[in-house]
Amino acid sequence: MFIHNFKYTLKALFRNKMLIFWTYLFPIILGTFFNLAFSNIENSEKLEIIKIAIVENDKLKSNTIFQEAFETLSDEENEDRLFSTQYVSEEEAKQLLQNNEIIGYMILEEEPKIIIQSSGINETILKYVTEEIMQNTKMINELAENEIQAEIAIGNISIDYHKIYQNVRETIQQEEANIKNIAKSNLSYTMIEFYTLIAMSCLYGGILGMVAINQKLANMSDNGKRVSIAPTKKGKVVLSSLLAGYIAQIIGLAILFAYTILVLKVDFGTNLPLILLLGIVGSLAGLTMGLAIGTVVKANEGLKTGILISVTMLGSFLSGMMGITMKYIIDKNLPILNQINPANMITDGFYALYYYDTLDRFYFNLVSLLLFSGIMLIISYTSLRRQKYDSI
Repeated sequence: MFIHNFKYTLKALFRNKMLIFWTYLFPIILGTFFNLAFSNIENSEKLEIIKIAIVENDKLKSNTIFQEAFETLSDEENEDRLFSTQYVSEEEAKQLLQNNEIIGYMILEEEPKIIIQSSGINETILKYVTEEIMQNTKMINELAENEIQAEIAIGNISIDYHKIYQNVRETIQQEEANIKNIAKSNLSYTMIEFYTLIAMSCLYGGILGMVAINQKLANMSDNGKRVSIAPTKKGKVVLSSLLAGYIAQIIGLAILFAYTILVLKVDFGTNLPLILLLGIVGSLAGLTMGLAIGTVVKANEGLKTGILISVTMLGSFLSGMMGITMKYIIDKNLPILNQINPANMITDGFYALYYYDTLDRFYFNLVSLLLFSGIMLIISYTSLRRQKYDSI
């Protein structure tokens, strides 16, 4: 029964012209428009060294981690340096920003504070670099405190605090995620657009999951009525339908990757296997979101499809599809929105692979997508168990 229903559902999905358009053709058409619209940007705009300022105060002088990090990223002898940094007073920093001589400046207080006049890729990079350094600072302090507590616990009264602090710093520095300037190799202003395109394609696959489950609901189709009264385990029927939808979705994602790489010549970087893995997990998130909408929303298939497309487009917009500055604006003003946005999880995972040397941020987004998928499955399962019909 499992194999039979799997084959039947797969054939039914591929015969649905609306599904083929939204999950296969629409992302390809949109990707083509992106390529036409942004093809000349790389020639007209190159990412130069980012001019910033840092306010000199007592907090900065006492924080060697921030000092050394920005000195390294601003070292003139390093051809791949990211920043050109000026150390000035707060009044001077304000004047430099007002005169557009810098894109922003940082004040180190209890938490680092970034002051900018506009939002853009350079401002976003400054924000992420500062956040990364702050995270490392907190990590070093916590690990050093744990080491000191361990020494106290074993009765050591002659603790070399400086040595412990230095050892922890050296350990972190060997593993930390350093942002690097890759402008001379493969940095692209438009990559975020193609990242959101992949994210949108993953979430549009939810239509497949929604249609597949609708075929098994008694109030949605004649086939669902037959399934409901048939002496078969509903779990196997639902699982085989979802597997068929997932296979169809992965095929569509593979076609999109092949088109963007081979035809549009999009360079996704050197981590293509991890990019494909993120796409596969993102597709699962899209499928389960479609399943949840299909089971929770009590409406006809057209309305459910409209809701799913609207949610997907909104998520893609917030993650930067219609403008890369939108992602930064949401991260800055309403971060919880992007933390629960599956499109942003996928986009941010790609972003982490593109700009970071380590995979911590990538795996964080990967796990977040898996958790999102699990939550959607729980919602769907609960909704299916509660569904009862007076008559079929």
